[in-house]
Amino acid sequence: MSHKLFATNTDFGALLGRVMLGAVMMPHGFQHALGLFGGYGFSGTLAWMTDTLGFPAALAALAIATELIAPFALILGVGGRLAAFGIIGIMAGAASTHAPNGFFMNWFGNLPAGSEGFEYHLIGIALAGVIVVNGSGALSVDRLFTRRWSARATPTRQARPADGLEAAA
Repeated sequence: MSHKLFATNTDFGALLGRVMLGAVMMPHGFQHALGLFGGYGFSGTLAWMTDTLGFPAALAALAIATELIAPFALILGVGGRLAAFGIIGIMAGAASTHAPNGFFMNWFGNLPAGSEGFEYHLIGIALAGVIVVNGSGALSVDRLFTRRWSARATPTRQARPADGLEAAA
């Protein structure tokens, strides 16, 4: 099971996707979990997600932790499929809260803050989906695991007949 979770190839598209997704999600994790960049921190975000949005506390706490940890996992390419799956969950939850605002983001600032649509979330889901399907790709810790497992599965030397005797024809 773990072999399939980490298995990946040298796909540079997956590398680009996972690093970009991690880089975009990292500031959100810093806001929600640590209170950086004007965020509320863990307790404030947890209260907002449970009281205002109505998410169960355990699910909200898991989302906040995932939003902090998954970007690092994606950038390093360690457990990329699992990290990307977590991002899909976060983006699906966020899209559900933005759905009443329509599809489009607030590109021109005409809507009140927080009234953005869900197009950004769909892009995040699609990008994370590519990583779930393809794995972490090139230059990833997952690729190192994959190469190590492949080396173990491949014999390092050819089998030789016992005592150097060939079977009689």
